[in-house]
Amino acid sequence: MNQHTYEKMIAMRMSGMAKAYKEQYEHEELLQWSFEERFSLLIDTEFDHRHRNKINNLTKKANFSDTQARLEEIKYFTDRGLNREIFLKLADNKYIREPRNIVLTGATGSGKSYIACALGNNACQSGYKVRYIRLPDFLTELALAKAQGTYKKVLKQYQMCELLIIDEWLLVPADTVAQQDILEVLERRYRMHATIFCSQFTKDGWHERLGGGALADAIMDRALARAQYIMIEGNRSMRTR
Repeated sequence: MNQHTYEKMIAMRMSGMAKAYKEQYEHEELLQWSFEERFSLLIDTEFDHRHRNKINNLTKKANFSDTQARLEEIKYFTDRGLNREIFLKLADNKYIREPRNIVLTGATGSGKSYIACALGNNACQSGYKVRYIRLPDFLTELALAKAQGTYKKVLKQYQMCELLIIDEWLLVPADTVAQQDILEVLERRYRMHATIFCSQFTKDGWHERLGGGALADAIMDRALARAQYIMIEGNRSMRTR
């Protein structure tokens, strides 16, 4: 093995290729391969290494409440009323490309967060930029950004996120400031990127919890236009199951 070549690979941050190059000299049978075969192996290894790193970084930055949530692990108990076909269609992430919002509703412990994180993890696996956040934390972050003079920068980050997951949506009624912040973000994302809302309340209860005025009208218009609704039925907590 040429040590200088190996060190150059490391210096160029081609660690996957460097590892494969070293392994070729540790397994004599690989040295019998043609140049093209060995070179292809180096390229494939580096590509896979970078792809894994990209997925890991996307998943880390998404800040999921459940990093292990997977669509294939969703439980279709009869009392939950979930349609397996819907999730098979959502798995191709077409709702992100269109884009279309998703509204997940159900009682406490029904598994809304898990399903949302499963959709988010699935999106990360396909290379989409995802952000998961609870609405209380979302509003706190925007309030802090105003105080620090970084409000526009934070708004831009939410605007560019390809899939935004807002959990605990309207668990606490939104005051006027919260309504304005929510509208600002949704307006910037409207017709550009998809958002998933997880709430204990169906859309019929949103207007009142958003103040019941013009701001509520504007928020609901941007959140619910062409949205797909998924209601998790039943009252048995998935935590106890």
